[in-house]
Amino acid sequence: MRASLPHWLTTATAALLIGATPASAGQQAAPAAGIAPYFTPAAAAPATPDGDGFLRRWLLLEPIAKPNRSNAGFTASYVRTALTTDYFPGQFTATPRDGDTVRAAEPLRWHALDSNSFDIKLFNLAQGLGKPTYGVIFWAYTVVDSPREMRDVRMAVGSNAASIWWLNGKEAVGLFNDRRMVMDDVLSDRLTLRKGRNVIRGAVINGPGLSDFCLRFLDADGKPITALSTVLR
Repeated sequence: MRASLPHWLTTATAALLIGATPASAGQQAAPAAGIAPYFTPAAAAPATPDGDGFLRRWLLLEPIAKPNRSNAGFTASYVRTALTTDYFPGQFTATPRDGDTVRAAEPLRWHALDSNSFDIKLFNLAQGLGKPTYGVIFWAYTVVDSPREMRDVRMAVGSNAASIWWLNGKEAVGLFNDRRMVMDDVLSDRLTLRKGRNVIRGAVINGPGLSDFCLRFLDADGKPITALSTVLR
């Protein structure tokens, strides 16, 4: 007898994880491996950062087409314009849920996932979902629940290629130009994590090549903060 799926796992996502064919998944063709080597569906219980403080639980939107033959033009002005353009309703305000579909140039779905690695492999997500891998913008969303107010922390980000990250509605970090993903590549100015809910949104733009990112918070002494939980609400 076939086991029933957990309530938080949609049929389409489950099919992609196990490498189902398009006919059984009702989705665009995807490689047989799907996204399973890189991601698992996010569980209902809150997650914690890994031992090095990296946030691994994210809502990731299927890529938005933004053709760029080269990454050489990813100047601060170009990236800022590209990543602050409205592509879908509620881009900077909505609270996405797993399986939600947004109306961009074409319908795009949000996926609630836990990364199997400290870096979130966006290229492999797109490839596994049968979506464009080059000339794209990826949107990411998560919520950090802090047990207390934490002052003088820094958001530490690496991305391939350029990206911008917002904390509680304010820009925190920008990574510009053609770059490879390096942990702690750019640090924010000193920030305050509120006690309770803190919303993180990010957008990564890339032309040809791999796409990924990593993000964690460092305390006033530069040490990773692990006493947090991540939820998708």
